[in-house]
Amino acid sequence: MKKFLVILILFFPLLLISCDSKNKPAKGFEDEIIVVSDSVEYEEILASLQSVFEKEIYTPQPEKLFTLKRISVAKFQNNQRTKNIIIAAPLNSGSRTSDYIQAIVDSSVEAKLALDNNFLVYKNDLWARNQLVAVIAAPTIEELNKKILNNSDNLLYTFQKKSDARLFSNLYNPTYEKKDIEGKFLKEYGWVIYVQADFVVALDKSEEKFVWLRRSPGSDMERWIFVHWIDNANPDYLVQDSIKAIRNRVTKKFYQTSDDASYVVVAEDYLVVNEVNFNGRYALFTQGLWELNIKGMGGPFVNYFFYDEKTQRIYMIDGSVYAPKYYKRNLIQQMDVTLQSFRTKSELTKERIENLLDAIEN
Repeated sequence: MKKFLVILILFFPLLLISCDSKNKPAKGFEDEIIVVSDSVEYEEILASLQSVFEKEIYTPQPEKLFTLKRISVAKFQNNQRTKNIIIAAPLNSGSRTSDYIQAIVDSSVEAKLALDNNFLVYKNDLWARNQLVAVIAAPTIEELNKKILNNSDNLLYTFQKKSDARLFSNLYNPTYEKKDIEGKFLKEYGWVIYVQADFVVALDKSEEKFVWLRRSPGSDMERWIFVHWIDNANPDYLVQDSIKAIRNRVTKKFYQTSDDASYVVVAEDYLVVNEVNFNGRYALFTQGLWELNIKGMGGPFVNYFFYDEKTQRIYMIDGSVYAPKYYKRNLIQQMDVTLQSFRTKSELTKERIENLLDAIEN
């Protein structure tokens, strides 16, 4: 009877808050994950969670992909609109978090959490709009750690993609979108990328198949995007060694200092390349650092390198940040999200194409 009362007390406010705040936007830091867990159990799973979510990226300062913050069930009611939430506990441990999980999932889901080492519960928009909640549970603390580690790629990917979607919804504003520039790229080159109002076209070299967009040039928070493509390309060229060679060739020619005395190259350290799906295509995704060939300045970049079968082109799209006075984790994520807006003409609807082409004339 005592256990039933605990569940009832916890579940009742859950219903109230869910109904009252579901349509309100999620709040909090984009790179923070709230972990609802009892203090003792949290200490036992912390190392596993950190290995998944607190991976370091170098910008060139080390920064974490996400930061974890534990709160108790008792304090959770005031934090239920947070953007990223994990609720984690061993099943039937007697902790308040364990009882809470039993209160918010039905018996069939609880049974699957206990039996399936790869089963996780994800819920979008549970207590707020654009929110992601994950429930991670297993019969014992040892099995809970194992489940977290075994599903590390799934967990990180899911939270990153949700974060990207939120960020793009904030970045994208049709009122301030430079549709005339997008339409020009579509008409002349057969592709489009989202151009925010504060980006300018720094270079448009059709003969070199290179376009460079810049934001806040000359400031202490610059962002650069380039699109480069190779016609009549062989997909066999899509290998890791090509990335550095092509990027260095392009930036040596176009990413130069104002006096032409130095140019941008890929730094030797912290270069990571992964195979990814880019809008249904096989692609190589690179995270790394750029620097001047004479040193002195640098920052992070992200890069997608892929082959488009319909146009028989290899594309390289790249985003860089120069912001020496600031944390750059969120800035480079903005670049990544913008790069993901890239589409070829065949991927656009007829209405979208007409809309962009009309913008050139207006």
